Amino acid sequence: MTVTRRVAPLCVGCAVLLCVSIAVTVSIGPANVSPREVYEIIGRHLGWGTSSAGRLADGIVWELRLPRALLAALCGAGLALCGAILQSLLRNPLADPFVLGVSSGASTGAVLVAVLGVGAGTLTLSGGAFLGAVLSFALMLALAYGAGGTPDRVILAGVACTQLFSALTSLIVLSSANAEQTRGVLFWLLGSLAGAEWTDVALAAGVLGVGGVLCLWCAPMLDAFAFGPDAAAALGVAVGRVRLVLLLVTAVVTAALVSAAGAIGFVGLVLPHVARFLVGPAHARLLPVTVLIGAVFMVWADTLARSAFGAREVPVGVVTALLGVPAFAILLARRRRETA
Repeated sequence: MTVTRRVAPLCVGCAVLLCVSIAVTVSIGPANVSPREVYEIIGRHLGWGTSSAGRLADGIVWELRLPRALLAALCGAGLALCGAILQSLLRNPLADPFVLGVSSGASTGAVLVAVLGVGAGTLTLSGGAFLGAVLSFALMLALAYGAGGTPDRVILAGVACTQLFSALTSLIVLSSANAEQTRGVLFWLLGSLAGAEWTDVALAAGVLGVGGVLCLWCAPMLDAFAFGPDAAAALGVAVGRVRLVLLLVTAVVTAALVSAAGAIGFVGLVLPHVARFLVGPAHARLLPVTVLIGAVFMVWADTLARSAFGAREVPVGVVTALLGVPAFAILLARRRRETA
């Protein structure tokens, strides 16, 4: 079966696996809620039946587990999508959603709210993180396009912004945070979906939906970028405009996801390579598969983070790194054998 012919069955299989994963993971947890009660509760809220479960079980399933599982899927899908876009756009296999400095800016914004109380009463932790991400991205754009706007300048400007805002975050935490605040900030910085709410799910779904449609529409242009900016321009692509639009899209999607879940690494770096191995580099095939694989991966990574160590939850970013590094090493080894 050719790569093109196996894309549709692969997408269908991944979509089914995603639905099954969410259905299974919402029934996993330390609370004594049976799978039957879980599905009855969800069905009652969706108008498909009744449930005899108590209010506590209803709150655990509908207000905690289900929005968390859905937000995990959205975060995995969005971060993987942004990684695939940036790796093609910047022609750098090591690019990921945080190369633009968005994550470090979000961290600084969150710390300003949580530790120094900036915007107290008007800004939430997520709101501060989103504003910090936007500020960092704006600074990165100013630096990159002031230096010419080429892919290498974008990466260098992103590295500079990452170091700047990481230093500011460390300075604020070390100089002003107490022990409890430091622990809470560290947990958020490593990525956590513990505070997922339905509003976070709706915001992430809206941003990812619009961004995903725009990225898929630009798929032929991304294919042209594989041959370099000069070749893309010769094929009729408005290189500067497309690059700026896609950078904006990936920055907004990443900022929205990071503000809701913190900085979750390795998803945007590793999973696009997995998708390329399965379906090839053509973006009309690559992007949907990347989104689905990222969603499935994150659902299970978050389930491990909240249940593998008993009552003690670990940041999901720790789990993604522990799973992502060996996977990336395997991919590198396969690539070396293929090119040898």
